[in-house]
Amino acid sequence: MRKNHFAVVLIISLFFLWGFALNLNPILIPHLKKACQLSDTQSAFIDSASYIAYFLLALPAGWFMKKFGYKGGIVFGLTLFAIGAFLFYPAAMTRSYVFFLAALFVIASGLTFLETAANPYITVLGDAEGATQRLNFAQSFNGLAATLAPLLGGMFILSGQKLSTAAGAAMSPEQLNAYLDKEASAVQVPFLIIGAVVLLIALFLIRTPLPEIQNETGHEEATGSLLKEKNLMLGVTAQFFYVGAQTCVSSFFIRFSSHVAGIEEKSAALFLSGALLGFMAGRFIGTFLMKYIAPSKLLAIYSLINIVLIAAAVLLEGKASVYALMGVEFFMSIMFPTIFSLSIHGLGSRMKEGASMVIMAIVGGAVFPVLMGRLSDLTDIQVAYSVPAICFAVIFYFALTNLKVKKIKLSVAH
Repeated sequence: MRKNHFAVVLIISLFFLWGFALNLNPILIPHLKKACQLSDTQSAFIDSASYIAYFLLALPAGWFMKKFGYKGGIVFGLTLFAIGAFLFYPAAMTRSYVFFLAALFVIASGLTFLETAANPYITVLGDAEGATQRLNFAQSFNGLAATLAPLLGGMFILSGQKLSTAAGAAMSPEQLNAYLDKEASAVQVPFLIIGAVVLLIALFLIRTPLPEIQNETGHEEATGSLLKEKNLMLGVTAQFFYVGAQTCVSSFFIRFSSHVAGIEEKSAALFLSGALLGFMAGRFIGTFLMKYIAPSKLLAIYSLINIVLIAAAVLLEGKASVYALMGVEFFMSIMFPTIFSLSIHGLGSRMKEGASMVIMAIVGGAVFPVLMGRLSDLTDIQVAYSVPAICFAVIFYFALTNLKVKKIKLSVAH
C-alpha cells in the first residue's frame, strides 16, 4: 500500500541500524584495547556487554510492547540506542573502560527492543502476499550493514598507529596520556553522528502512523515442559555455541590479522569487510542450495568445512591463515536461521515459546569471546581460535541429529 511506503522504509532502516551497531564491535575491540590498555580478556567484554543485554531484556521488551504497543517499543528502543551512542562522548573524555561498557549495554538494550519488533512489523506493512519478500528484502540490509560497519569504522575510528611496549615505555607519562586520549577521542564524532541519526529516525516514527499487530487469540495446548523436548534443547545449545563462534571469529579478526600476518589495523578492517560481504552472499547462495540439499545436511557440511578452515587458520602462517578465516564467514551464513528453524520444527502450538528460548541463546555471544580472550592471554590469539572450532563441532552434532528433516523455512536473520 502506497500510504505504508514511508513506514516500510523506516522499519527497514531498523534492520540496518542494529546490524551496523553490532558489527562495529570488531572495530571497537582492538581500538579500546589500545586506548584503554586492555588485555585480550578485558577487551572481550565489549561483546559481553552487548550480548548480555539480549538475554536480560528479551522478555522485558515483550512485556513493554504488550502494554505500550510495538510502535512504543520501537521508539523506546531507538531512544535507548541514541542515549548509549551519546554516552560514548563522556566515556572517551574519561577514558573509562567501564563507562564504554555501560554505553554499549545501553545501545544493545535498545537493539533488543528493535529486533523484537521489526520482524513482525515488516510483515504487516503491505499486502499479505508480499510479506515474505519484504522480510527477506529487509534482512538484506542487515547484511549490508555488517559489510559497511567494519569498513567505515576502520576509516573513521582506527588510527592505524600501533603502540608497542617499547614505544610506550619510551614515552613520558604526559606523552602517553596525550596519545591515549587522542585514540579514545576517535569514537566521539562517529557515535555522536550515529546517535543523531537514530534520534531522527525515532522522530520520524513518532509522526508516522503504524498499524498495531493484534495478538492471536487461538487456544494453545502447552502440555508438558519444553525442557523435555530433546531436539529443542539441542537446538538451544547449538545456537548458544553458534552465536559464540560467530562473535569470536569476527571480533578478534583484526587482532588475528595483525598478529599472524602483520596486517595493520586499517587494512585488516578492509579484509573483515570483505569477509562479511561473503557472509551476506553466503546467505543468498545457501538459501538457493537448500532447494536441492536438505538444510540439516548443508548445515553439517558447512560445519565440517568451518572446522577445517579454523584448523588451517590456527596452523598456517601469514595471509593464508587470514584467508582461511575469511572463508569461515561465508560458511557461517546459513547457521543462525537454519539452527533456529530446525530447533522449533515439530513443536506445533508451542513453537513461539520454543522460539523465545532459542533467541535467548544469543547470550553465547557474551560468553565465548571472554573465554577466547583468556586463552589468547595465556597462549596467543592464533591458538585461541580453537574455541570457535569446538563450537562448530557442537553445531555439526546438532545437524547430524536432524538429518531426517528434509525441508524448513528460513525466517530469522542474525
